[in-house]
Amino acid sequence: MKVLVTGAAGFIGSNLCERLLAQGERVVGIDNFDPYYAPEIKRFNLQRIGQAPEAQHFKFQQLDIRDADKLTELFASERFDAVAHLAALAGVRYSEERAHLYTEVNVVGTLNMLEAARAQQLPGPFVFASTSSVYGASTQIPFNETEACDRPLAPYPATKRAGELFGHTYHHLHRLNFTALRFFTVYGPGNRPDMMAHLLLDHLLQGKPIRLYNRGEMWRDWTYVDDITAGIAKALATPLGYAVLNIGRGQPVLLRDFVARLEQLTGRIAQPEQAPMPGSDMRQTFASIDRAQQMIGYEPLTSIEEGTAALHQWYMAQRLRAPSIKD
Repeated sequence: MKVLVTGAAGFIGSNLCERLLAQGERVVGIDNFDPYYAPEIKRFNLQRIGQAPEAQHFKFQQLDIRDADKLTELFASERFDAVAHLAALAGVRYSEERAHLYTEVNVVGTLNMLEAARAQQLPGPFVFASTSSVYGASTQIPFNETEACDRPLAPYPATKRAGELFGHTYHHLHRLNFTALRFFTVYGPGNRPDMMAHLLLDHLLQGKPIRLYNRGEMWRDWTYVDDITAGIAKALATPLGYAVLNIGRGQPVLLRDFVARLEQLTGRIAQPEQAPMPGSDMRQTFASIDRAQQMIGYEPLTSIEEGTAALHQWYMAQRLRAPSIKD
């Protein structure tokens, strides 16, 4: 199977490329090296893919999903069997003052991808990376895919929900197999420098105060990156027509307990800096994963203890530094 992975140089994308190559797939990756965080980190991720035993089956092209013509040319020349569309501008709080930019990249870029897939008559699944943030301030626990998800708290989840809806349109009109995967708080080796787990390690090891919103009384369904990429790989291999699936662990952890686990691993004591929870943040996330288990055989395997140990080991080995994204 030949798979296109957009956002291939990013955190989840690079881990997914490695998994697909190890499974024997041929992978074409694209990325535009957006400076939301240091492009050097993305280039390092590509070097890591290039060192994989199966690297001869990987091709990479620098390409922006906003370039509709180049995307159409790529699909026409490569004739993909399936697509993992991960490229996007991420970050809930960062999106608050950048609604136009997020719409341009996440909505128009996704529409360009869908058009290119339609023109090629993509035979297999178009897997779209969505987010648990689409649930907004939902009080239904655990979060279930049948919710309307029509009250996003920031531009980022609004653009992701728009992508899900466009996916339904393209399934309805063009019979495209479209699967939206709603990721829940992904962490692990390769974590972006702006993501919560990476920021917590940064601040612990540098002795800087850690901003804990709502006194750390926030529940997050932390999901290890290997479980996320396993779910994507299963979705790529399973045409479902149109489907929306939660990809989480289904076992939320209190933020302050997650911090305590990192304190244990680093041997450092956090310096909490209390702050009120931003209006764009969710008090808790909790995935119902029944549908993903039934429809694609998804099964998260990595415990918080195992996942945080692997994250800490990677962090200490890499010691990569990049400017943190400002809140």
